[in-house]
Amino acid sequence: MQQNYKVNELFQTIQGEGFYTGAPAIFIRLQGCDVGCAWCDTKNTWAIDPDKQSPLQKLSDHSDQSSHWADVSAAEIADEIKRLNYSAKLVVITGGEPCMVDLRELTSLLHSLGFQTQIETSGTYPVLVDEKSWVTLSPKVEMRGGKVILQSALERANEIKHPVAREKDIEQLDLLLAQLSSLENKIICLQPISQKAYATQLCSRVCIERNWRLSVQLHKYLGID
Repeated sequence: MQQNYKVNELFQTIQGEGFYTGAPAIFIRLQGCDVGCAWCDTKNTWAIDPDKQSPLQKLSDHSDQSSHWADVSAAEIADEIKRLNYSAKLVVITGGEPCMVDLRELTSLLHSLGFQTQIETSGTYPVLVDEKSWVTLSPKVEMRGGKVILQSALERANEIKHPVAREKDIEQLDLLLAQLSSLENKIICLQPISQKAYATQLCSRVCIERNWRLSVQLHKYLGID
């Protein structure tokens, strides 16, 4: 059975976070999320309003924080990327919460066309992706939606990119990491929430102490999408 995807945005930019920071990337942002992060900067993707359904071509090649979405197949997404003639070879599938849907058909098709894929997920849904996909898990602990981080998602993650505002967030991450069978081959990144000075200093110190990586949301400093 064909899987369709509710696409909120499709555009080309520079990846500003985590392991692939600085890489040209095609972003596919999916509509729908029930995690409820207070600091979320894409709250426009939370609700799936039937009255906001639109053709994909009206939503692609720009980012405008709208709550419109297109219901399209993996093949239609691939055709749109081809039409736009983008040069990037990394495709970032984000949201919203992209793992609310099965991403195996889309990621497998993109790999067959010569793209790499990166999934950005909260870890609160099963991660159903092609085995070649790079999974970035940004754990959202004790959020308004009441969702829990799945053990299976933690184990599948290639990269754990944790949002940090205070010391408690580091403690929560330590509890999550303790659940893993192994930290070998896991990239751990700390990301200061909203570029706050205290959070940035805290993340920098802990990254140095533990030999982790700092993710500073480069795109926000550059003023790009």
